[in-house]
Amino acid sequence: MSNNRLEAVTGVEDRGHADAELVARLADILDEAAMTHRTVARPTDTTDLDLATAYRVQRAVIDRRLARGEALIGVKMGFTSRAKMVQMGVDDVIWGLLTDAMLVEEGGVLDLADLIHPRIEPEIAFLIGSPLSGTVTPAEAVRAIAGVAVAYEVLDSRYADFRFTLPDVIADNASAAGFGFGPWHDPAGLDPSNLGLLVEVDGRVVASGSSAAILGNPLRSLIAAARLAAEAGLELRPGWVVLAGAATAALPLPEGVHVRVSAAGLGRAEVTTR
Repeated sequence: MSNNRLEAVTGVEDRGHADAELVARLADILDEAAMTHRTVARPTDTTDLDLATAYRVQRAVIDRRLARGEALIGVKMGFTSRAKMVQMGVDDVIWGLLTDAMLVEEGGVLDLADLIHPRIEPEIAFLIGSPLSGTVTPAEAVRAIAGVAVAYEVLDSRYADFRFTLPDVIADNASAAGFGFGPWHDPAGLDPSNLGLLVEVDGRVVASGSSAAILGNPLRSLIAAARLAAEAGLELRPGWVVLAGAATAALPLPEGVHVRVSAAGLGRAEVTTR
């Protein structure tokens, strides 16, 4: 091997080592921020973070949670509205990973002391009944669905003022913090494309929207989730939950309130904060 070739290979190895160190360092920072409920600087303030590396950081953060005994139970989709895509200057959705520690029991209590600046969004959730991954047709996606439910997602950024760039939010697991869902419904004959959703806080309606805001049809979000799963070397597994995306803007989530999210034909999901 020539000296030039040896230098080229060594350079690649050095960059790979540096990238691995960067991923581990950023994952440690974000993981600790979540556990200590403190904000941290955005990685892009000091690092040229690309999307592929940001997803590696996200995965490394989740790996730390799994090592502490949590289990992977689903995915959440982000930037599923055209307005949000335009705002962030992107033309594709993003995703984050859900663990069992993020799940709030239906009608349960969410302790906001564990969060920094929580927000809540009304969503449509899909229960996966058969493995799904890669490029799939709408018919294949429908066949993989075991249930549909109204749901909510609790967001919480580890960055000050909930301000971030695209790589920042991806690294921070797409701001995932918690979620809950109502009763599962048989998907047969159910059209999720234009369901009305309401968010009530202490009995007062604070937001309303339609599932059509989720890529025009939440089913498109599930299809995108299957594609992203394949790109990440994963598959959507039976028993997993897919949060399809928000039907309204995220709402501040205050302490000591009762929140009810309802969707036409799907009932409701409720949570109380403390």
